[in-house]
Amino acid sequence: MAPYLYAIGLGSNRRHGRHGAPAAVLRAALAALVGDDIRVTALSPVIATPPLGPAGRSFANAAAIIETRLGPAMLLIRLKAIEAAFGRRRGRRWGARVIDLDILLWSGGRYHHGRRLAIPHRGLEQRDFVLRPLAAIAPGWKVGRGARTVRQARHRLIRG
Repeated sequence: MAPYLYAIGLGSNRRHGRHGAPAAVLRAALAALVGDDIRVTALSPVIATPPLGPAGRSFANAAAIIETRLGPAMLLIRLKAIEAAFGRRRGRRWGARVIDLDILLWSGGRYHHGRRLAIPHRGLEQRDFVLRPLAAIAPGWKVGRGARTVRQARHRLIRG
């Protein structure tokens, strides 16, 4: 079986006791993800973004392209385990969080597993804090319905 490519979104707006500021938390979480079965092939710059909703603090956001033979459900389990290891607790929507790891896109196209996982990620095309770093490393990847690319989706979003 050939490996899959995934676009992963990373976000943080809380310091971590061991890893430090949010940008460092992103780098540490990505390092925790890499192993014998997962390899990073591209990493965007970390961008600072204003908070949404009650989060209160600015976010550090980035995107990575990884290569793995893991299917979406197994990769999601791995991401949630890393979030838990970093102290992420489920709470209110848009609240402060030490780490948020999301599967945005994958080379297998569309995927749905109940309410837990949808690829492309729900809301991807309405979030510049996701599209901006993703456009830096995967501008030609297809998003949404039809043939729109990440670059086109971001252009459409910021053009308003």
